[in-house]
Amino acid sequence: MHDDSISILILSTTVFFSCITGFIIYFVVLYRNKQLKNKKEQEQLQAAFQQELLKTQLEVQEHTLNYISSEIHDNITQVLSFVKLTLATLNNSPEDKKQSKINESRELIAQTITDLRDLSKSLSFEYITSIGLVKTIEIEVERINKSGLIGVSFTLEGESYSLGEQRELVLFRIFQETLNNTLKHSGAKHLKIMLQYHSDLFNLTLEDDGSGFSIQTLGNKHGSGLKNIENRASLIGGIATIESAPDKGCCVKVALNPFKQQFYTDGGTHPDRIG
Repeated sequence: MHDDSISILILSTTVFFSCITGFIIYFVVLYRNKQLKNKKEQEQLQAAFQQELLKTQLEVQEHTLNYISSEIHDNITQVLSFVKLTLATLNNSPEDKKQSKINESRELIAQTITDLRDLSKSLSFEYITSIGLVKTIEIEVERINKSGLIGVSFTLEGESYSLGEQRELVLFRIFQETLNNTLKHSGAKHLKIMLQYHSDLFNLTLEDDGSGFSIQTLGNKHGSGLKNIENRASLIGGIATIESAPDKGCCVKVALNPFKQQFYTDGGTHPDRIG
């Protein structure tokens, strides 16, 4: 009887430790599978981010090329044509006016060379990223005001600092998209642009006085454009809010914590998107 008790105890102990070992192996395999799944998801998210970043780079460059094409056609070509006509009339001009026309043509050609040099710089994506978000937006504001299409005011609050090339590229593209929408659809006379730099918060705000719209009744085209802004803000850890109503203009605001670690750029975790 005593031997039977010992056998039962040994058997029970063996079964117990076998179960414990099985549970440990099960949880190790489960944890390992979860790690592999998380790694795969992170790789997929990273690939999606890089694809979106490349798309953003191409769109920024396309926007720049369109601007350059317009500048060459509307500005530089006209200036050079004027210089050509001026020089062609020199032979028929009085002697006292020849030198004046020559000097004027020299100044116009010098300004054209400067404009072409600036345009050649803007062709470079590295140049756009190197001068930073604030300077890039200032250049765009100057260009739009010069065109007379709309009045643009720019306000900078706080001491500017780098948000990182990827973030600033995406923010600049959001700025471009919003600006284009304002010019094409809003009928606005004025656009306010504000950059706010705080120790733990960055805000980009674009507000126009145009016709506005009802967000709930937007069609697929405009609705997808707004969703695209929200998605891009989410990619860099930001939150985009869009407020508008008929005859009340439109306000687009992107807020983000500049020092919060993000999975896509710094190995942190990506927050849920809030639209």
